[in-house]
Amino acid sequence: MWFIVALFLVLTITFLSGKGGFLIAGYNTSSKEEKAKYDEKKLCRVMGIGMGIITIVLAIPAILKDNTPNFYIELMIAVIMITIIGLLVLTNTICKSSIPEAIHERIEDEVR
Repeated sequence: MWFIVALFLVLTITFLSGKGGFLIAGYNTSSKEEKAKYDEKKLCRVMGIGMGIITIVLAIPAILKDNTPNFYIELMIAVIMITIIGLLVLTNTICKSSIPEAIHERIEDEVR
């Protein structure tokens, strides 16, 4: 269990530092014009906060071991699902780039 918590902690730190854009599924395989629609730094920070929440949720049973309450598994699943839904909403709203449309058109022309 500690290995998973450590892995998630490393991912959290990577995303919060703004260096984990290549780890985000969908973003790493999108075209340049599609990537231009998102602010990569905001995207990494949002993912880092989400990963941090999931890391904390996973660390609690690792710390408590046998003293973990019986209801915690259901609570853990609910918190993780709510976090994932929140990440989906936030990445598609506040992570959109604020670059003016003229610059988007210029980027699209360069790609062609």
